Amino acid sequence: MVSTAEQSALRAVAEEMADAARVATLRYFRSGKLAVDNKETDGFDPVTVADREAEQAMRAVLAKKRPHDAIFGEEFGHSAGSSGLTWVLDPIDGTRAYISGAPSWGVLIGLDNGQGPVLGIVDQPFTGERFFGGFGKADWRRGDQRQAITARRCAALASATIMTTFPEVGTPDEAAAFAAVSAKCKLTRFGLDCYAYALLAMGQIDLVIEAGLNAYDVQGPIGLIEGAGGLVTDWQGGPAYQGGQIIAAGDARVHAAALEILNR
Repeated sequence: MVSTAEQSALRAVAEEMADAARVATLRYFRSGKLAVDNKETDGFDPVTVADREAEQAMRAVLAKKRPHDAIFGEEFGHSAGSSGLTWVLDPIDGTRAYISGAPSWGVLIGLDNGQGPVLGIVDQPFTGERFFGGFGKADWRRGDQRQAITARRCAALASATIMTTFPEVGTPDEAAAFAAVSAKCKLTRFGLDCYAYALLAMGQIDLVIEAGLNAYDVQGPIGLIEGAGGLVTDWQGGPAYQGGQIIAAGDARVHAAALEILNR
């Protein structure tokens, strides 16, 4: 059991990392001076100096404040620790949106205790919004504005709004499974990257379904959504914090209905 004082201390470090990443990401966003590298030879998986500088800035905070914790970041991989805690960092989730000037990208921070994230942040530096979840609660903040947030109740797919990043979702079979769920929902929207998970935690939408994700793509959102009273699993209903096929829901009833279709 993490004490209240330790919870506050861990949150403070996470917030300091998010602050540091804001500076690095906003320095280049819509600047017209951003060089883009491609991680793939046959496709397009962009990475920028902003991704690297933002992760370095977060790692610098941890080196000072939590040197015994491990780190797993998208750009610089694993750094060992001895505390049993691992900070899981995605400095820019949604780099394609970032390089296009669209504000659906975000900075993701999760803290994994070995059984999944106990806290998570989704931070959108350009809009100034920060979504925090952990230790049984969640909140949204922008400047001096702050409010508690909770995932909303939704009993049936017919009432649900569902989101995903890419219409292709993953493999052709995964795309077909998503389409089968989407066909039963009230509204489907695409292209929101990590911001979709933030909207779910805030009670604005009901489902996010994706595939082919990594741990650094999901641990921040999982910590946030679970803090807001929602749930995140893989497509079989098991733990999702290592990535793969992801279904996030605000209500267990609509989660179960979607799982039934995904597994037909």
